[in-house]
Amino acid sequence: MDVSAEHLVEQARERFQLQDYYGAIHLLEEVVAAGRAFADAHHVLGLSYSLVGQQDQALAQLDRALVLNPHYIEALVHRAIVLNELGREAEADAAFRRAAQVGGEPREGFAAHVAAKLANQHAALGDAYLGAGGLTQAIGEYQQALTLGPAFHDLRYKLGRMLLEAGRALDAREHFEIIVRARPTYLDAAAMLGLACYLAGDGLAAKAVWEECRERRPEDPRVEAYLAMLARNDSPVPVAVPASGGDGDPPSAHPSSRSGRKKRS
Repeated sequence: MDVSAEHLVEQARERFQLQDYYGAIHLLEEVVAAGRAFADAHHVLGLSYSLVGQQDQALAQLDRALVLNPHYIEALVHRAIVLNELGREAEADAAFRRAAQVGGEPREGFAAHVAAKLANQHAALGDAYLGAGGLTQAIGEYQQALTLGPAFHDLRYKLGRMLLEAGRALDAREHFEIIVRARPTYLDAAAMLGLACYLAGDGLAAKAVWEECRERRPEDPRVEAYLAMLARNDSPVPVAVPASGGDGDPPSAHPSSRSGRKKRS
């Protein structure tokens, strides 16, 4: 199974903290090449390029982060710094002004940059709960995180996976649909959307989603396994929900798995 995008980004952050910027670039470029990068991955990649003196590449990645999240204040600030280093002072001044404006736009009563930090803290607490077996509490923390950072689709993806683990397929489906609308190239989220549809009893929707995934990523064994499952089963079958925190494994029948809901292909 491919290493998950989340794991690669975590590894890249570790390399960045150790000032191994080329190592971070290598890992993050792999994520970007697979079309699985969220705004924060592009941001860290841009910083890494900047710190090794490749300002043009840095600017391109920071611009990409801002396409995905126009209110990403840290990306705005670092973009302004890179523009200044490139001698584009007027553009740098405009970027700094934009960062100041975004910083003043409140979310849930907090300035944007404060809300973003709080969102990440809620997510970190959710991860701690999850590691301790507190799935319900972890879901609550991630829901709070998304209230503060609704554009943080990496957190929304993790929440969707946890909701599937909790047997809340309809809620998970809603979150994966939001991600796919915002990031149509993020095929991991699309694959999980198909699984949420299947577990919610909508086999036709699941089939449509997975067939589109297969057209766009024909080498993905997970999607082939999902479609094979639909093709060979005319009645509900047990389906193992992939554990949150990594890319989904192909489905497998297991006596202790949650029952797959109604399926019709």
